[in-house]
Amino acid sequence: MFRKVLIANRGEIAVRVTRTLQEMGIAAVAVYSDMDAESPHVLGADEAYSLGGNTPAESYLRVDKLMAIAKSAGVDAVHPGYGFLSENAAFATACQENGITFIGPTPDVISAMGDKIIAKKTMEEAGVPVVPGWTGDVSQIEEIRQVADEIGYPVLVKAAAGGGGKGMRLVQEPAQLVSALEGAAREAEKAFGDGRIFLEKYITRPRHIEFQIFGDTHGNVVHLFERECSIQRRHQKIIEESPAPGLSPEVREAMGKAAVAAAKAIGYTNAGTVEFIVDDQNRFYFLEVNTRLQVEHPITELVIRQDLVRAQLTVAMGHPLPFTQRDIVQDGHAIECRIYAEDPDNQFLPSTGTLQLYREPHGPGIRVDSGVRQGSAVTIHYDPMLSKLIVWAKDRTAALAKMVWALKHYPILGVTTNTAFLRDILLHEAFVQGDIDTHFLERYPAASLRQPAQQQDLALAMAAVALERPIGMGQALSQGSDNLAVIQDPWVTAGAWRG
Repeated sequence: MFRKVLIANRGEIAVRVTRTLQEMGIAAVAVYSDMDAESPHVLGADEAYSLGGNTPAESYLRVDKLMAIAKSAGVDAVHPGYGFLSENAAFATACQENGITFIGPTPDVISAMGDKIIAKKTMEEAGVPVVPGWTGDVSQIEEIRQVADEIGYPVLVKAAAGGGGKGMRLVQEPAQLVSALEGAAREAEKAFGDGRIFLEKYITRPRHIEFQIFGDTHGNVVHLFERECSIQRRHQKIIEESPAPGLSPEVREAMGKAAVAAAKAIGYTNAGTVEFIVDDQNRFYFLEVNTRLQVEHPITELVIRQDLVRAQLTVAMGHPLPFTQRDIVQDGHAIECRIYAEDPDNQFLPSTGTLQLYREPHGPGIRVDSGVRQGSAVTIHYDPMLSKLIVWAKDRTAALAKMVWALKHYPILGVTTNTAFLRDILLHEAFVQGDIDTHFLERYPAASLRQPAQQQDLALAMAAVALERPIGMGQALSQGSDNLAVIQDPWVTAGAWRG
């Protein structure tokens, strides 16, 4: 049993991990930069230690400072959250060398899956479907041309060591190939210190669907079903849901088996995610493995009724997984919206300032994971995500209605946010019908999505009718949140767990 765990992160994920630690009777140790000294993740911890500095490079990315604090505080383990050092093999190794448990996979697995070329070859050998392409030496131009001609244009050039769209080039025709290879290699070298690139067949209208996986040190590996992550801006997810709309039981089962095979092929332990790309014929291909807990893990928690951080801690302490594959079933529908301080009408540029007003929505089936409060400063130093708004209902229609209501009742003043933009997406006919892919926001930019207030109220009222509840959504909006229990499925108070 761990007595004390250091959370090497900040914001909402640090708050969320702290909650489970304290529920398990484990002391939560926070770390903070100078700018975060009064942040919720610091105030809610059992102990807190300063890293100094303001930027990530000065604070949350300092392995030496984190290790010094971990040893001084006498912690048993480190939870890396996501981002920062969560997929850093050197950090995981440093924990091991200092006798501290790293709550995640082994350093070897992190290194192997951080290299997309190695990951792709490993999955191919394990029988997991991969996107046709080329993974050789970038200097072999003629060989690359031949492979590109064979798989057919368009093709995609990607960085072996990166993500987030850096080192990525779409090549529509042969004449663009060489310049794309050279440009991608330069960008990859600059961004990741590794100029290696590879080539893949470009999947038109792709969906991004990922499977949550879990492994323990006793040889058990399970998947916890899928999350639909196709709604993205700048290659970053902003809306996720589970189950994925329109995914047949046969394809879901095949993807789940492939995810487990992928995890077993690399000896995976703890929480991870196998990401797939799915074409318009429902053929799926391996994309990558994220060797950490994902931002969007709450929607999985809500549809399978499990606390994934608790499971992480259980596995890290050497115990078997607290559930088997047979125990895991999908129940209902969950949606997550990432609330950002950014301007969708100005190329999603971050918005900085002080949160003069910050009120989170409450009601049955509504959960908010946040790392801010009224009065918090939003700065240029960190990712502008303020919180994650998550809802659960018995079906997708009900979940959509609930999310639209919650977004409309989430007042934030002091910075520009994307709440209205998210609401516009959810109310768009194509999204409602499940006609989505990773190019959704290219086809429907912010200005084209916007609906007049009357249209939004009409859509809300229609959603209420679809729910077959005795009270209309418009009436609920006018009368306040006390009426939510009448039109929604009361299973939990705000912020608590299902089950």
